[in-house]
Amino acid sequence: MSALLSLQGVGKRYGGVAALEGVDLEVHAGEVLAVCGDNGAGKSSLIRIMSGAQRADAGTMALRGEAVVFRSPHDALVRGVATIYQELALAPRMSVYENVFMGSELVRFGLLDKRRMRREAQAYLARLSVHVADTRRPVEGLSGGQRQAVAISRALRWGAEVIIMDEPTAALGVRETAQVLELVRALKREGRTVVLVSHDMRDVAALADRVCILRAGRKVVDEPLGGRRAEDLVALVMGGGVMG
Repeated sequence: MSALLSLQGVGKRYGGVAALEGVDLEVHAGEVLAVCGDNGAGKSSLIRIMSGAQRADAGTMALRGEAVVFRSPHDALVRGVATIYQELALAPRMSVYENVFMGSELVRFGLLDKRRMRREAQAYLARLSVHVADTRRPVEGLSGGQRQAVAISRALRWGAEVIIMDEPTAALGVRETAQVLELVRALKREGRTVVLVSHDMRDVAALADRVCILRAGRKVVDEPLGGRRAEDLVALVMGGGVMG
């Protein structure tokens, strides 16, 4: 299977510290790929490189088989790779529809077409099975799960094929976590590709098709999930257990 997004020999150093060394990774269309590892394993550095937030010191990256260098997160976004960080990067005092269309507003006769943006924002949310009664509502009044849906809707608005989600259920309650997991499932049903970065092995076990585990900046596991339980994945992250 050809990769939608691939990295070869990626390395990143911060002074004398190697955050990543020789990491190869392929992301295939339509899959949920979990990227896991303990603190300091290199997950954040890998995601920043994939998202355009940082440049690798070594290695190459290809998108749809063509070499690519993302110069910023916006550059990655317009090429179809969106990243939703734990902080979400939403404007809390702005409305739902304004957040969905931020940077890609619709204009009619030289004026913002607010009615159409409200209608289309509602449609994006509906694709994720999320209901917000009034998309003029400020984002700060939404639940954590609804905020994730707004961030994902913005990625869909840009036509993102690959959606990187960084710790999407961190600090969420049980109900909101369940809603976010269903958002990931909805993206998969749409044929989108999700890269899920998570410390929560229960989320990984529930969602992932494949798991990549980093340890001290190196990839040590890259295998189909194969029905493994959360406790099996914890053992792998900590250096025990056997994949395959």
